[in-house]
Amino acid sequence: MSPGSVTEILYFFIAEYTADMKTSEGGGAEDEEENIEVLELPVDDAMRMISDGRIRDAKNDYAAPACPVT
Repeated sequence: MSPGSVTEILYFFIAEYTADMKTSEGGGAEDEEENIEVLELPVDDAMRMISDGRIRDAKNDYAAPACPVT
């Protein structure tokens, strides 16, 4: 187990937006070597991916209950 997995603090931001509201593609601060992959997909697809094991990390399991069920 890596030290970051027990001491890291995660913040989740969930909101609706439209394409014209985006100012960049996201992804973190390049000068800090943040390698953040931004993945956008419908909530139903994300929930299915969590259920079938294609998404397998705890942070998504924590965020999933905040998503609306359609």
